[in-house]
Amino acid sequence: MGNILDDLKKAVLEGDDDLAAELAEKGLTEGLDPSKIMNDGIIPGVVEAGELWKTNEYFHTDIILCSEAFRLAMEVIEPKLSSEDVGSSGKVIIGTVAGDMHNLGKIMVKATLRSGGFEVIDLGEDVPNDTFIEKVKEVKPKILGLGCYMTTTMLEMKKIINTLKNEGLRDNIKVMVGGVPTTQEFADEVGADAWGKDAFDTVEKAKQILGVD
Repeated sequence: MGNILDDLKKAVLEGDDDLAAELAEKGLTEGLDPSKIMNDGIIPGVVEAGELWKTNEYFHTDIILCSEAFRLAMEVIEPKLSSEDVGSSGKVIIGTVAGDMHNLGKIMVKATLRSGGFEVIDLGEDVPNDTFIEKVKEVKPKILGLGCYMTTTMLEMKKIINTLKNEGLRDNIKVMVGGVPTTQEFADEVGADAWGKDAFDTVEKAKQILGVD
């Protein structure tokens, strides 16, 4: 059984999407708990890819392949996950702000939030400000997570938070910001509820601001 999880981690890490989906299915067939497949097979592959990116051993194409393998493997197990596994901590909308195409950090945040019991609605990259607002109105999430990876796109976060205030939505939602150029000082300056230093810090902060274990 353990070998399936090791092989799944490797498939996600190496961006072998067909094999990742096949191994996720095999894990279910052999009776592995879906949350175990997610937490011990799929997510570790994404986390290791992130570490390789930091040390310049992985490049953008590697991350794109890894994210696709992650997506397909998750598609296999998501219908089998119970509400205790996903969504019990609340709904979170995440996305990379307008003008910013980077997705590695967001992929890792998505993985750790799911592992932490959150239902994650991922709007993708280069998301127009209006789309964030429309989705908040539609989905009514507990948290809106905004990511940016370039200094030139940081101020989009402030615009979104201001629009939430102007639309009368700000009091009903927690806003988290994160990404390479962001800091706690920046989060305070734009009026966010929390700053995620990295993917693991993000899930901890998300639970803290909602008061969930």
